Amino acid sequence: MSLPEKYLDTMKEMLGEDFQAYLDSFNDSRLYGLRVNTLKITPEEFLKISPFDLKPIPWIENGFYFSEKDKPAKHPYYFAGLYYIQEPSAMTPANVLPIDEGDVVFDMCAAPGGKSTELGAKLNQTGLLITNDISNSRAKALLKNVEVSGIPNVCVLSEDPRKIANRVSTFFDEVLIDGHCSGEGMFRKDNKLIKSWQKNGPEFYSEIQKSIILNGADMLKPGGKLLYSTCTFSKLEDEESVKHLLRNRPEMHLIDIKPYDGFEHGFVENEEDESMQLEKTVRIFPHKMQGEGHFLALFEKEKDMPVDVHATSKKAAVKLPDELKEFLQHVSYHIDEKDIVIRDNKAYIISPNMPDESGLRIMRNGTLLGEVKKNRFEPSQAFAMVLKASEYDKVINLSVDDERVIKYLKGETINAADFKDNEAGWSLICVDGYPLGWGKFNGSMIKNKYLAGWRWQ
Repeated sequence: MSLPEKYLDTMKEMLGEDFQAYLDSFNDSRLYGLRVNTLKITPEEFLKISPFDLKPIPWIENGFYFSEKDKPAKHPYYFAGLYYIQEPSAMTPANVLPIDEGDVVFDMCAAPGGKSTELGAKLNQTGLLITNDISNSRAKALLKNVEVSGIPNVCVLSEDPRKIANRVSTFFDEVLIDGHCSGEGMFRKDNKLIKSWQKNGPEFYSEIQKSIILNGADMLKPGGKLLYSTCTFSKLEDEESVKHLLRNRPEMHLIDIKPYDGFEHGFVENEEDESMQLEKTVRIFPHKMQGEGHFLALFEKEKDMPVDVHATSKKAAVKLPDELKEFLQHVSYHIDEKDIVIRDNKAYIISPNMPDESGLRIMRNGTLLGEVKKNRFEPSQAFAMVLKASEYDKVINLSVDDERVIKYLKGETINAADFKDNEAGWSLICVDGYPLGWGKFNGSMIKNKYLAGWRWQ
């Protein structure tokens, strides 16, 4: 691998006697990780059914290394949302940001969704997660991943963070900013990033980061917490971004991140760095830990600050169509009818914590329940993923080694004559008790309703 000379000079100055150990780490095998989705299954339960060769990631309670020979993205449990495939160090930001049930949380630069899916799991179907990516194409991938994970209390945006900050200042309990960066920490994983670095290096990204980190601070409630992270080693993008925030938002201060053996302190080079307590920031180096390069800084906003008042969305009471009412009679998952909104014949469950959304580019607000059509209601794939098997009364549960599981995931009609005692109509199709999607059962066959864009390829 040919690393740019300018980059090597900077790393040599930064690491000193550790520089050679860092270079040697490029000869190590690439690490692969998956994070168990605790919204659906505990790590202990997953280990009992996992077909993979897993080893715990020591600093991530629900994270595991998997072997390169395993293909977890080609397994029904992946389609059931039981885990998310994520580089081990990249699991750290959402892991260390403290989230309480009922919180209102914002993930600013969220695509493809790895951190959002963990934040949503921590909320445990409470509060509100607003997750955003300014790129519309990337936000589509983000939407799919949060829906596969079964997160109900979510709004997915594709918006400029500055516009969101102007609308919802002092609103969030927590904000996570995994800023777009030069990607130096991922050179070992993906050498295509080197060409990108040569085109747009730390100087380019630093200016973007300085803007969005201030936006993030302005969105926080008094006493709220902000986690800023990058996957780069550049001081310009890391410590300098932290210093920019602390200079311009004196109500913000750094707080400790739970230590782990291998975490390195951020660089402290002068009296200002000491006074700002930059040693509380964390660096992850691949020659020190089994993960790629990362930087993290956790801030708290002073509690004694004024708060802007934000009106939640005003949802006019709607008369539910009879077709939807009939479907909901089969559902035991708790739904407050006051939270149901119908737009263009589509029914959504929207969090009561959601602020006024007008004027924002929204990919999805709330859980799509389904679509009201002539004389019938068609439930959505997203709602299937929110449910537990016990929360719907017509279930077809297949074992993971049943060939019909893959056929279903490919969108094929499947024979279910062995479930002839089941009632005809919409059935929740499950693998080992975990929902995959819907099918229309007629007493012997299942008409496949698995979402086309999610199918097994």
